[in-house]
Amino acid sequence: MKTVTFIGNGNMALAIAQGLKSEYKIEVVGRNMERLEAFEAALEVPVQKSLLAGYDVSGKVLILSVKPHNVEEVAALLKGEAEVLFSVLAGATLERLKQMPAKAIVRTMPNLAASVQLSMTTMTGDEAYKEMAQELFEAIGVTRWLSSEKEIDIATALAGSGPAYLALMAEALADGAVKQGLKRDDAMAIMRGLFGGFGALIQDVHPALLKDGVMSPGGTTAAGYGALEDGNVRASCMDAVERAYERALKLS
Repeated sequence: MKTVTFIGNGNMALAIAQGLKSEYKIEVVGRNMERLEAFEAALEVPVQKSLLAGYDVSGKVLILSVKPHNVEEVAALLKGEAEVLFSVLAGATLERLKQMPAKAIVRTMPNLAASVQLSMTTMTGDEAYKEMAQELFEAIGVTRWLSSEKEIDIATALAGSGPAYLALMAEALADGAVKQGLKRDDAMAIMRGLFGGFGALIQDVHPALLKDGVMSPGGTTAAGYGALEDGNVRASCMDAVERAYERALKLS
């Protein structure tokens, strides 16, 4: 069984490790042994635990999951040279990640759904490790290899930040039903069912066709859809991706 070493022990590292633990041995490296033990307890499988200072990464497969501003500090604490490093850090460019002691670098961007093995993970970097990257990150969902860092920054604005946009929409729709007189518990249950079914439908149907299939002439959906257009929801969604992309560029 192959070993994957996590540099960092936060929520994203734990989510990815949950997806990998049945097929890989998990090693985790951090600053605090108590937190490493908590990581192991949450993962519910034996984990090899090591402290960061002076840790030898020679020949290892690393997943870097620390705060983006800590890249330089972490790099200085490690020794040796890893086989490959997969980064999950938003805004940390391939050029900046070259400070890490690794022969090859792949930049990845999972999202919050990694915690339920349904992440949409985008990636780019050393193409020699494309297949390994897909194998690793498909343990937590689906993957998409992109041809440039510009594209992964745009994808971060869509898939990485997207759960927050959808959460806003979900909350607003449930609030709308409550406003009209539906009980809160019923509104939340119906909203969750809506999003669960929609997630399956959108895999095979273009959004425009899905919309047209629901919206009959002069019907309830057409009335509600008109209200969304009046509120510039379409333009606001496009603006949200643009602003998040601009922010990703500033972070990098």
